[in-house]
Amino acid sequence: MTEIDPSRLQVVDHSLVQHKLTLMRSVDTPAPLFRQLLRETSMLLAYEALANLPTMPATVETPLGPAEGQQLKTDPALISILRAGNGLLDGFLDIVPSASVGFIGMYRDHETLEAIEYYTNIPQGLAGRVTIAVDPMLATAGTAIAAIEKLRHAGASDLRFVCLVAAPEGIARVHAADPHVRVITAAVDQGLNDVGYIVPGLGDAGDRIYGTQ
Repeated sequence: MTEIDPSRLQVVDHSLVQHKLTLMRSVDTPAPLFRQLLRETSMLLAYEALANLPTMPATVETPLGPAEGQQLKTDPALISILRAGNGLLDGFLDIVPSASVGFIGMYRDHETLEAIEYYTNIPQGLAGRVTIAVDPMLATAGTAIAAIEKLRHAGASDLRFVCLVAAPEGIARVHAADPHVRVITAAVDQGLNDVGYIVPGLGDAGDRIYGTQ
């Protein structure tokens, strides 16, 4: 397996991120609280993932005169990998509401662990823009790699993948498939179990978000 490239991996060890992640891991955390914590955590992850967006000089008028500042050159594109990606999407939109939003609907076949696509709606004009794909869990990386390939074909050049928890195997597979993707996560866990779930992880993120366990 390809080694993890530390230059393309960012683990966000902010105290609040780690506190909220610990609460989300707990089996006793109910769906409404899980959703709230995930939205709050996603805003903190967005702060890191969007830290170096290209800007341009701008002048605005304050009550006391002109001020020189910076504005975004282009708004980023946010791509939610359905369904669990929507749990991260809202927090990102709280930070940058002007972003374009796309959706890639995929699920993992529990027998083959392959990604099955059922819906795609991607914004136009991804070339030259920062594109952020969001999905709470990066496990076997099957869905992540399929989504990344689709976004590359759509023109995404600066592509970042944001998740809450990742397995080392998943990160390595993403970088083996596309070494230029930057992975931003709150935690890199021990690894995968024999059915492809992250250990210790937090269970199925979609089920935890929507109370469908």
